[in-house]
Amino acid sequence: MYAILVLALILGAAALAGHAAARVGQPPVLGELVVGVLLGNLGLAGVHILDAAPSDATLQALAQVGVLLLLFQVGLESTVREMLQVGGTATVVAVLGVAAPFALGWGVGAWLLPAHSPYAHAYLGATLTATSVGITARVLSDLGAARTREARVILGAAVIDDVLGLVILAIVSGAIAAAGAGETLAWGAIVGLVAKAAGLLVGAALFGEFAAPGFFRLASRLRKGGPGVLLSAGLVICFTLSGLAAAVGLAPIVGAYAAGLVLEEAHWREFPGSGARSMEELVRPVTALLVPVFFVTMGMRVDLRAFAHPGVLGLAAALTAAAIVGKQACGLGALGRGLDARSIGIGMIPRGEVGLIFAGVGLTLTLGTERIIDPAVFSAVVIMVIVTTLLTPPALKWSLARRRRTTLA
Repeated sequence: MYAILVLALILGAAALAGHAAARVGQPPVLGELVVGVLLGNLGLAGVHILDAAPSDATLQALAQVGVLLLLFQVGLESTVREMLQVGGTATVVAVLGVAAPFALGWGVGAWLLPAHSPYAHAYLGATLTATSVGITARVLSDLGAARTREARVILGAAVIDDVLGLVILAIVSGAIAAAGAGETLAWGAIVGLVAKAAGLLVGAALFGEFAAPGFFRLASRLRKGGPGVLLSAGLVICFTLSGLAAAVGLAPIVGAYAAGLVLEEAHWREFPGSGARSMEELVRPVTALLVPVFFVTMGMRVDLRAFAHPGVLGLAAALTAAAIVGKQACGLGALGRGLDARSIGIGMIPRGEVGLIFAGVGLTLTLGTERIIDPAVFSAVVIMVIVTTLLTPPALKWSLARRRRTTLA
């Protein structure tokens, strides 16, 4: 009952906040994040009824389904062929967007946390490599820019970014665990993770090319047919690839995006009873219900008391600057190719839930008696995540609008 009542509150607050954001010319996702922060910190005003909401299993399950559906929907707006057209650029953008933040984050740690071990500095660098593709995907969708070449580069790079970031996280975590046990890093496990990631993406592409048409033909024979079965068939593929991604150590959103990417209209064009409705149109009402739950609950995880930790604000400011500047290096990979390098760099800025996940893993790692990421450092990372997440929607909107004005002129 608690989860149902909180869900009603979240949906209502998200609708009002999204409307308010749109009224002042900002993407609705910004309002959803802000209202989530406000709801999650009502305890500071003596109202504790929502204290348990961010950790409620039911709400978290709905939120995770919401972000999977968002990436599935965004993937449906592109095709593998379109992604291959920008694949080389997306790869260069992703590599630069991982290397530069990692180096800058390590440098900030060495500069401001000299008493911490080099492993802590490396872990800070690993945390900055993350990109929250969910934030950028929602902004691009809200602005009607999900079909632009810049959007395909950003989303393709973000998927590669996730893979590279998880590999770096595995390497750093493995090195810390090995050092704590007096052993050496098992590089075979790292190679295995890379191979699994490549296998998942290649397997998804092969499924879309050879097996998906037959799968939808089989689904079309079910007795009731129509849009309901078409949507169910698409979601089966989405959730299956998401689960496989998690099983091989990748973020489930990588599998969801891959599922949308490999499914094309030709697969269900003759599906009985579907009429002119596409998979994207069928999934949109479901995403409209569940996606705001994800963004509001993500905002609710932000603890504003983190700002009160001594020295945290200085470290947070330095990490935020490194996070922003590091991702601007992504634009270098798009220069001279008719792409808006500034928009691509801005689109890669938000760390969102991915950055929080990386930092949360760091809280569990120790080297001897030293925590790799202590609560104060974690608070600084949280502030960096807040700033980069809230900065991206208005900044990306401004950059894309500037691009349109320049093109029309």
